Amino acid sequence: MEIKKIATNRRARHEYFIEETFETGIVLTGTEVKSLRRGKGNLNDSYAQIKAGEVILYNCHISPYDFGNRYNHDPLRPRKLLMHKAEIRRLMGKIKEKGFTLVPLVMYFDRNNRVKIELALARGKKLYDKREDLAKRDAQREMARALKQKADFRS
Repeated sequence: MEIKKIATNRRARHEYFIEETFETGIVLTGTEVKSLRRGKGNLNDSYAQIKAGEVILYNCHISPYDFGNRYNHDPLRPRKLLMHKAEIRRLMGKIKEKGFTLVPLVMYFDRNNRVKIELALARGKKLYDKREDLAKRDAQREMARALKQKADFRS
């Protein structure tokens, strides 16, 4: 059985330099898991912070479960991420000293059908860095297009 992606934060790689990634678990209620199985998760504009020795995920939107009753969940509630204490301490040091931030990249079901989040230790990009990345991507696309035309011409 392969990994099933639920949500991807596509803007994160555009907005940040990704230094390191971590796989974390997440504490969810029953209706949140049911909603995620239907693909109703969104990581856009979400971020994580360390408070009182715990990693908390903010602004992660999980839509209310359609068939839920009065026990349905709040879509934007803060959710605890599960990491080892040693990893959390190491992250705390890096975030405080170097100006890093924690950004979720992907939410997915692992092989055991548990919801996992790929969390990145990231540093923000400046505007000129973003332009440079766009220019590199355009150049790669042009080279690929030229090589394809050359290969088609020879055939």
